[in-house]
Amino acid sequence: MTVSVLGRRLPAAATYMASLGAALLLLLLTIGAALWQAERSVELNHAVRDSLETRSQLRLLLRSLQDAETSQRGYLLTGDETYLRPYLASRDEAPRSVDALARAAGDDARRLAEALRLRELSAGKFDEIAQTISLYRNGRQNEAMLIVQSDRGKELMDELRGVIAAAEAREQTDIVEQMAAVDRSARQLRVIVIFAGLVLVAIGALLVIIVRNAMRELRTSRDEALSAHERLLQEMGGREQAEAKVRQMQKMDAIGQLTGGVAHDFNNMLAVIISALQLAQRRLARGETDISRFTDAAMDAARRAATLTSRLLAFARRTPLSPSVLDVNRVVGGMSELLRRTLGEQIEFETVLAGGVWRVAADVSELENAIINVCVNARDAMSGGGKLTIETANAFLDEAYASANIDVAPGQYVMIAVTDTGAGMPPEVKAKVFEPFYTTKEVGKGTGLGLSHVHGFLKQSGGHVSIYSEVGHGTTVKLYLPRTSLAEAEAPRPALMEDLPAGDPATLILVVEDEERVRTLSVASLRELGYTVLHADSGAQALDILEKNPGAALMFTDIVMPGMSGRKLADEAKRRWPTLKVLYTTGYTQNAIVHNGVVDADARLLLKPYSLSDLARKIRAVLDEPS
Repeated sequence: MTVSVLGRRLPAAATYMASLGAALLLLLLTIGAALWQAERSVELNHAVRDSLETRSQLRLLLRSLQDAETSQRGYLLTGDETYLRPYLASRDEAPRSVDALARAAGDDARRLAEALRLRELSAGKFDEIAQTISLYRNGRQNEAMLIVQSDRGKELMDELRGVIAAAEAREQTDIVEQMAAVDRSARQLRVIVIFAGLVLVAIGALLVIIVRNAMRELRTSRDEALSAHERLLQEMGGREQAEAKVRQMQKMDAIGQLTGGVAHDFNNMLAVIISALQLAQRRLARGETDISRFTDAAMDAARRAATLTSRLLAFARRTPLSPSVLDVNRVVGGMSELLRRTLGEQIEFETVLAGGVWRVAADVSELENAIINVCVNARDAMSGGGKLTIETANAFLDEAYASANIDVAPGQYVMIAVTDTGAGMPPEVKAKVFEPFYTTKEVGKGTGLGLSHVHGFLKQSGGHVSIYSEVGHGTTVKLYLPRTSLAEAEAPRPALMEDLPAGDPATLILVVEDEERVRTLSVASLRELGYTVLHADSGAQALDILEKNPGAALMFTDIVMPGMSGRKLADEAKRRWPTLKVLYTTGYTQNAIVHNGVVDADARLLLKPYSLSDLARKIRAVLDEPS
């Protein structure tokens, strides 16, 4: 039996078998082509997800570096440690993003090279930020700002942005190319399906439906992936805004606590001063002269206000320090009798001074104040009596300790440990003890500035303070001061405190102060001491007076004045009259003669507010110095 095929007669069985074989072969080819296309679609889905994840990690890495850079700038501008929180988070987050990029790269040489380059650049950027922060903490702000202004960090960030932009562009190009390849194979598959449909309509139609469904799913997956990417970008933007709001709220809370504490304490002191002076005025108006208790109360409140200001400046690391090389054992030993009287008879006091303790460079007055503050807190923690021990020792703070305490530089230190057997502190109290105006004492029993003063002084001196406490077992406060290789200077002879040094009418002093009330009282104080005094309200007027009175022995000048500052005035006056001696005064320490918290070696400074005895002794000391 035959059949007619294109006008030719062919055996039916052979023709059927050939047709069936051709149909089966076409079916297998069509099925194979469809399976191949489906596999390409699955691969494209995986590629799209991998590309989105890679781009997400790239953006996270860039955001981490930008947060770290913003944190660096905020800290270098303000010195506020809370600004470093984004930097610390970014420092941990960025390596994870780079590791994710390296894992995603697999065997792809280009992606792997990009991940390695991003690791190098991000590490370099964090090293640069860490270097500036370390310099700033060590009081070397100018060096830190020079690094920022050197554009090294900007160049690193520019290259980082370039590498990330190139990687994102490559990812986008790869996805577009893969999608185009899938689209081309889809068009080829349609031709095969149409050709197969001429022979096997049913199978061809079914395959067309399957392919169209697959393409529809592919496009749907692509649209969903793009939509997810847009949502991710929106969520990232919203999170950044929320973080910025939280940081602002934290900053305002801290400012509110600080200003509230300052206002409360100052209002109390001003209330005493105003009331005492008003009562003294009323009694004087009635002809009564028994006003000593009122003036004493006003003076006591004024001194407490000055102490509060000093502690605030110490907390802010703005106290001008006059460091000298010290033997810590000698300082502690010299304070022993004072501390015994301060602690009282209920407290058993002991000192354990190690041999061979290294020298330190610190302001001896501030160090003594810090030790007294810690001891007084320890005494108050032992209301029913107890034992207080002061120990000294050499200490080495290693890299592990410095890593656990970000504001500590590893190295050699001298430790002063004050241990009490008091009630101890729970963790929530310990976490706040260095905050200004935080106190657990009863109202009127403490200002909450003692330990914040200690903390500020030690940080300004390049040191560190730590607290170890356990409820019911007492507390140990450890003060660390960095070791110095300088030799200890001869201890100055203590000044006699009984009588004020008398002035000589033959000694002419020029007072330069732009604030009229301060100038009037300064002039009156110096005349009360017995000196001959002239005064000026500006640098220009002071130079005119010196021209007319070249025999002036000393110029007592404010530093911060409009026009010509006290430092510029002193430089010009010393140039014209080399024998003229200069004593500076100021109520704020960040000025021309205090650098990195330390008073210039050639400058003599009397901080406002000062008492008549402070003024008398400082004037006498400057006048007695050799020219």
